[in-house]
Amino acid sequence: MEPHWKEIIPADQYIVSIDGPANEGDLKVLSFLYQPLIGPISISLYLTLKSQIHINRLHSEPASHYYIMNLLDLNLGEIYNARKKLEAIGLMESFVKHDGDSREFIYILKPPLSPRQFFTDGLLNIYLYQKVGRDYYHRLKQDFSDGAINIKEFNNITMPFQQVFSSSHSFSYRDKMDEVDSDTILPTRVEAEPITVSPEFFDFELFIAGLDEAIVPRKSITPDVREVIVKLAFLYGIDAIQMKNIVMRSLDNNNEVDLEKLRKTARDWYTLEHYNSLPKLIDRTQSPIYESEMDVPKTQEDRLIRYLETVSPRQVLTDVSDGSEPAESDLRLVEDIMLNQKLNSGVVNVLIQYCMLRTDMKLTRSFVETIASHWARKKVKTVKEAMELAKEEHRKYVEWQQNKKNEPKKTKRKNVRTEKVPKWLEHRDQPKEAVAENVDIELKKSVEERLKKFKK
Repeated sequence: MEPHWKEIIPADQYIVSIDGPANEGDLKVLSFLYQPLIGPISISLYLTLKSQIHINRLHSEPASHYYIMNLLDLNLGEIYNARKKLEAIGLMESFVKHDGDSREFIYILKPPLSPRQFFTDGLLNIYLYQKVGRDYYHRLKQDFSDGAINIKEFNNITMPFQQVFSSSHSFSYRDKMDEVDSDTILPTRVEAEPITVSPEFFDFELFIAGLDEAIVPRKSITPDVREVIVKLAFLYGIDAIQMKNIVMRSLDNNNEVDLEKLRKTARDWYTLEHYNSLPKLIDRTQSPIYESEMDVPKTQEDRLIRYLETVSPRQVLTDVSDGSEPAESDLRLVEDIMLNQKLNSGVVNVLIQYCMLRTDMKLTRSFVETIASHWARKKVKTVKEAMELAKEEHRKYVEWQQNKKNEPKKTKRKNVRTEKVPKWLEHRDQPKEAVAENVDIELKKSVEERLKKFKK
């Protein structure tokens, strides 16, 4: 993914457009249903862009990104990241036109889903449930619901149009009615479209090949079923083989796929596999504003930095364990650090590598949290900053670790053991210039296999 400064600069102009007038309930839906998923900055960007369009108009006057940066008091990287979230969740479409060295953007704002669409979406509602918890989720659902009025015992006395009005033909009208110009549009309310997930990541050919035609007829895999399958595969991380079994358990008496049963079966499979938990909506990788500004990694250290910037902490734990599923306790610890200490995923990846090799391939909560809080206070944002700080403060971290070991049993004889540290941290007592000269050789052995996996 390109850094934001290659995609957009403050001087670039933009116009905001909207498909039609807003619904009165949109603000409540955005605040209570979308905001927990994409954060207040994205919602603030959406509402600010929308406010630039005057009443009864469909688009705004041109403005530069300097303007929106000053309005929101945000840097361009934060605005770019918020824009991507709005695009991904279906609240915005972005278009660009290149004119020499300058660019012009059109941001088309989309209406949010209606409460009914949102709570039956099968993707966003699951993420919201996991985000706010069971009690608040049901409270939100209740706030957006209302009981239906029973009209069965009442008679319909509504008068039809033709019984109230008639059409007169007694006048002549020679002039043609004003015609609306072909390049103008009359505002109309556009229904929001549900979130769609690109099907490229799911092997549909393997999935179809594994189905028994006698049990699951091909005609039962309708476009609607196909869309739900792709969503569930993305949501729960289900591969083609596992999905085949889930679909087979979701058939009704007519050998057709029951969508509600399909969702429930997939959810039951996930909670069984992941100890009664539900998936969370997280950023796919570290935000581009914290990535290193290099086009192509040239050295082993560059490749390691790019690897740590572009994979999730879960993937790093999996790679360290040679492909084994990470322990639930390790995942919980990493999640707590990211939420409580507000560390970026790339920084957490460096922390995992450093701490696991310092503590004999185990993540010791007290040691990890101590270093994480130190990095949070130092406002470490990038992978390179984390690696540099680990080199500078290694002696201090060793002392912290030794003090923790010696506190319970002060009389115990110290064991002489060889320190295990990441290869990029060795020769830390040498001058920085010497470390830089040796880093290529040192990194080669420690990350060679991991980089092979990354390239694949």
